[in-house]
Amino acid sequence: MTAHILDRPVWATLNGRQAELAVRHGRAIRMQPDYGLFAAMTDNDPESLAALGGLVREMGAVGLVEPEAPPPVPGTEVVSNAVCLQMVAETVAPAWDAPFDMLALGDADAAQMLALATLTKPGPFFARTHQMGAFIGVRVEGRLVAMAGERMRPDGYTEASGVCVHPDHRGKGYAARLLREVTAKILARGEKAFLHSYADNITAIGLYESLGYRGRRELAFSVLRPAG
Repeated sequence: MTAHILDRPVWATLNGRQAELAVRHGRAIRMQPDYGLFAAMTDNDPESLAALGGLVREMGAVGLVEPEAPPPVPGTEVVSNAVCLQMVAETVAPAWDAPFDMLALGDADAAQMLALATLTKPGPFFARTHQMGAFIGVRVEGRLVAMAGERMRPDGYTEASGVCVHPDHRGKGYAARLLREVTAKILARGEKAFLHSYADNITAIGLYESLGYRGRRELAFSVLRPAG
């Protein structure tokens, strides 16, 4: 059976439209650390595992998003293993009036974006993650309190990511409205939108379903770091 491009989203991304973000080491590949910790291997053969181990030792922790967690990788230790639900949207819920402005975000907002992501932990977010795609946000009294944007872009798809809201400003519909807007823009380009959620995050999954996302499959998210 032919594999789907989203079965290995990191591999597809770093060998496709975002290849300029890749650092290669033999049969292993990872994002430049300022953009993300995502990595992938050609396969699970010993040569590939050794190559990934070399990348981890040289450049630090990596995260793999694959159908299964990897075999032991030489010179590394497992930080965490989690099950993620990959969801895809081919349509999106109709827009609704929002009592707030949604603003385009860019390099001038990078420090506040990183601070918000560090506080709320929507997923791996680094100094240049915001440059991987378009981001929008909400400001209250000049302070960034919510955002959402784009990350991995395998051919024909764009990942919605970085959806987060400051704890003091939750319950106002920011996340849903921002994610709806991000998704609509992806679909308007003729692509399909996808995202990942921890499989046990029922609240988040319910939100995504209300906007038009549907579960596609479960994937393993494994984080590795240098041993010792």
